[in-house]
Amino acid sequence: MAHDLPTRATTEPARVPTDPSTGLAARPAVDPDERGWVRPAPDADALRWDVMLAGGLYLGALLAMVLVQVSGMFTEPAPGWVSALLLAATTVPLAVRRRWPAAVLLVVATAFITAQSLSVPETLISNIALFCAMYTVGAWEADRRRAALVRAVVVVAMIVWLLVALFMAATDPSMADDLPDQAGAFSPFVAFTLLQLLTNVLYFAGAWFFGEHAWRSARERARTAWRTHLLVLERRRAEEQAVTLERLRLARELHDAVAHHVSLMGVQAAAARMLLGGDPDRAAVALGHVEESARDAVRELHGILGMLRDGGVAATAVTRAPATPAPDEPTGSLDVDALPDLVERVRAAGTHVGYQVVGEPRRLTPLASLNLYRIAQEALTNVRKHAGPDVRAEVRLRWLAEEVELEVSDDGGGGRAASAPSTGLGLIGMRERAVADGGTFEASRRRSGGFVVRVRLPLAAVAVARARDDD
Repeated sequence: MAHDLPTRATTEPARVPTDPSTGLAARPAVDPDERGWVRPAPDADALRWDVMLAGGLYLGALLAMVLVQVSGMFTEPAPGWVSALLLAATTVPLAVRRRWPAAVLLVVATAFITAQSLSVPETLISNIALFCAMYTVGAWEADRRRAALVRAVVVVAMIVWLLVALFMAATDPSMADDLPDQAGAFSPFVAFTLLQLLTNVLYFAGAWFFGEHAWRSARERARTAWRTHLLVLERRRAEEQAVTLERLRLARELHDAVAHHVSLMGVQAAAARMLLGGDPDRAAVALGHVEESARDAVRELHGILGMLRDGGVAATAVTRAPATPAPDEPTGSLDVDALPDLVERVRAAGTHVGYQVVGEPRRLTPLASLNLYRIAQEALTNVRKHAGPDVRAEVRLRWLAEEVELEVSDDGGGGRAASAPSTGLGLIGMRERAVADGGTFEASRRRSGGFVVRVRLPLAAVAVARARDDD
């Protein structure tokens, strides 16, 4: 507390009050770790508590002043109206302490020194008000340099005033009469002086420390709010990315299923139309292939829609065949084992396709096997759509030491294209499937004519999957 020299008697020690309202920091507009961060302004409730605090302290100061006057602790106290005004100047500014903390501290400190110099008969509430004002500067002043400077000026002014008051007390004959006459290093006056110095050091150090601690605590809360905000944004971004990836995956599945089967049905229907008058038997076979392709398309669409209804079942559920397949409908899963059946159906549609397997087949994960089948399916669909009716294609599945390679190529000798130019969605889907399994994808025109699609998938995870299945 600031120095407190009595005229005839000692006074009550000052109490250390707590802040009535800390106020939770709202989400900061900027990162609290950046320079220039400012503590969020107090809300309306905190400001109302400040007004109530100021009013309560002023009423308490008036009551304390009356009690001290009645007790006769001050022999020559200041007039009542002067004391009331100075006590108002010491306590009432606290109503806006969190809005203008530095200005409030200067006003309160000036009124405090003036009141003590004029012997205002009240010290307890005044010391509490000064402590609260100094604490508020440390806790709420946005400009930290200003906060340190204002508090330092007040502390220096109080120490200078304390030294002047001690010197005046040392030369006051009445003070010498009140203190017992005792010689030694710790005479009553020396002990009194040291007590005043120690009390003031603890008083101002406590106000400074608790104010800084409140500022750091508010900054930590702001950091927590900021990081929580970033985590929420990251979670939303991840959810949006997951939705986007799921849409892309479903778009790939729909494109592969619909484009392949509809294209096949179109070629077979055109062949049936041309053969209907001259060769009804071959036309009937072609129409049977149309029917088979339609069933395949419906089955795959049902699988995709079922996965949507179930909220994301495993990808292999889409590839399973129905429990009771229709006649001439391919059975089993859509994987590399179904490539010969795929080639046969393309041949039946009128396209010359060769199929070759090189190396020893190994077990693939269901997703990798499905992706290889879909890539082959899409590549053959593109051959039929864009290379012409007389094209010759080759499908090669190579099992290498550390990877499996699928190559679908054509000789470009089909003549006029059978449909409109490609939109490129099929190539994008094939590339995404290859990258999803950690592989590489190539699609380019051959120097000798035609087009080639080549995808390589690593086999690093195959041995692990096979060992897990063996266990």
